[in-house]
Amino acid sequence: MLRGKGQSSSRKTENRLMEANLKLFLQNTLSGGKDTFLPRYWSEVKLFTCGPSVYSLPHIGNYRTYVYEDVLERTLKSLGYNVNRMINFTDVEDKAVAEAGKRGLNSLEQLTRYNEERFLKDAAVLKIQLPEDIPRSSTSVEQAVSLIHILLEKGQAYWHQGDVFFDPLTFRDFGKLYGLALSRWPNKRVRFRRDTYPGQRWNLGDFILWHGGKSGDPFIWETGIGPGRPAWNIQDPAMISEYLGYELDICCGGVDNLYRHHDYNIALMESVSGNTFAPFWLHGEHLLVNGSKMSKSKGNIVYPEDLYKKDWSPEFLRYFLLSVHYRSKLNLDRENIDAAWSKFSYIQDLIRELQSGREEDKEPDTPEDADWISRLFSGVYLHLYNDLDVPEAVDFLIKVLEQLVALQQDRRLGAGELEEIRSCLGSLNQILGFLFE
Repeated sequence: MLRGKGQSSSRKTENRLMEANLKLFLQNTLSGGKDTFLPRYWSEVKLFTCGPSVYSLPHIGNYRTYVYEDVLERTLKSLGYNVNRMINFTDVEDKAVAEAGKRGLNSLEQLTRYNEERFLKDAAVLKIQLPEDIPRSSTSVEQAVSLIHILLEKGQAYWHQGDVFFDPLTFRDFGKLYGLALSRWPNKRVRFRRDTYPGQRWNLGDFILWHGGKSGDPFIWETGIGPGRPAWNIQDPAMISEYLGYELDICCGGVDNLYRHHDYNIALMESVSGNTFAPFWLHGEHLLVNGSKMSKSKGNIVYPEDLYKKDWSPEFLRYFLLSVHYRSKLNLDRENIDAAWSKFSYIQDLIRELQSGREEDKEPDTPEDADWISRLFSGVYLHLYNDLDVPEAVDFLIKVLEQLVALQQDRRLGAGELEEIRSCLGSLNQILGFLFE
């Protein structure tokens, strides 16, 4: 297949994109509109993408989120930004504690490390770029305690029966990401002790920050506020503030996190710092299986290896996860699989066709300067920069490749043009990641 010839070709295309002064538009959950992205500092983007809860193995629905976040990072880099990205492992939560206890394990690490390693391997196969260092909840316990100290001193958190809770009504803008109507808030104080609750629902009341425990109990830390473990909703703020600081540019995750979790994160981070946590928030929709959400009770959870056993290539799985816009539901059913395979295989055929002829057989009757080809590809980037619209970008790419194949069949592409096609496809694949197997 046609491939870019190293970093110099990709860098040339990136320079052209920057010179064209193209802008990135993102559908911002916080504003409710499609906003022009601008970082706080002109050359650096601080990006947080919610990582896996490693009490169990991630499934393809989780990987759909990680793939769109990967495309976002690659897109930002194509625009010349230095991306400082953090993804995390949630390894201390109710579900992990329950699962480890069920298996009779003496530490959470015995449960979570295998799942972490499996995630890293699956991500590599799917060409998901990850930071070299991935923090864990268990490595930021002291930072969580530090944040809780601050919130206790401010009177926004309080002790109750050995646990620490946060009162959302002490944060003026609580629920601003989701658009929560505080008029529904109960007059009587209600407390929610669990880390997570099922379904897309709001817990109208105080949420837990610290699970108190007894010294010597499994899965308990000895800290400055006594023995216990941090609750899930303080863990992300602890890791983020420790590794990226209190002011980010973009936060991402799945749509599930739009209920409770992300607004909890905003309330905690902004209560501690007094500054805006992140001006841009992106949320990806669910992946369904034959119209149903994946769950253990339904027995319809699908892992990447399940599809590889059915002769899916990693590149096709990556494309399938991107074949519908990340903000729309994607259904894993025969109709969508066939539609995705049709486009994916057609793109492969077009690229193979472009490499089929020998360059010495071409009539170089087009200008020596091949910039017209990069201008032809620029339409693909316009779609990508429009809220990461990979489906529209792919449709435009197919039109571009069809035009180039027609020119080649007419022997109207010379060596310079073919080299430019290699460069453009190589650079484009730096974002998409599925053009070459």
